[in-house]
Amino acid sequence: MILTKAQYEEIAQCLVSVPPTRQSLRKLKQRFPSQSQATLLSIFSQEYQKHIKRTHAKHHTSEAIETYYQRYLSGVVKDGAAPVLLELANEMDYAPSLMARIILERFLQEHEETPPSKSVINSMLRDPSQIPDGVLANQVYQCIVNDCCYGPLVDCIKHAIGHEHEVLLRDLLLEKNLSFLDEDQLRAKGYDKTPDFILQVPVAVEGHIIHWIESKASFGDECSHHAYLHDQFWSYWNRC
Repeated sequence: MILTKAQYEEIAQCLVSVPPTRQSLRKLKQRFPSQSQATLLSIFSQEYQKHIKRTHAKHHTSEAIETYYQRYLSGVVKDGAAPVLLELANEMDYAPSLMARIILERFLQEHEETPPSKSVINSMLRDPSQIPDGVLANQVYQCIVNDCCYGPLVDCIKHAIGHEHEVLLRDLLLEKNLSFLDEDQLRAKGYDKTPDFILQVPVAVEGHIIHWIESKASFGDECSHHAYLHDQFWSYWNRC
């Protein structure tokens, strides 16, 4: 269904006062029962990511990192099985996966001879069993599986949903007997930036001539539309 701007702004305003948890999503669904879970989750994720970008810098000062690390250490000394990192992230209003990254980097800086590379950090976040400290590995794992908006688990889900929507779109085009070229075929022809599909015979939709289609499995707010226009759509429009 099409969401009006007023409806979107009401949902976005509601999200200002709720933490990024699954419990908050359930409350959101109760308040806006006419909206699908997928729509609410997508808006929820986008609004939270905007918040994280606005507050990112304050969590990465040397003072903040050291404060978080010392609180983590004191917390696991008291009870290593308690969700110390997850509770710290929620208290600081910061994404659990990003808090886990901060603490993991600080831990490795203290215990390794050389500073950890980004690839090493990413690998440990994807598979916490690689972390040389069992308690920290468990703390990082708790953050990853409880993060609704960031982290390797969320990235995998987003990638799978994006691929699913491309497959659904391909099936619809085939069902309508429309002739098209997909990304792989376009790259083979030498295109570097390509939409998901170029229609070999354009079609008219609601008075507009459609030459190409780009599938985005996320909610299209004004901010994301502007970003996609700048990063992708104008180049597609110029070329296709």
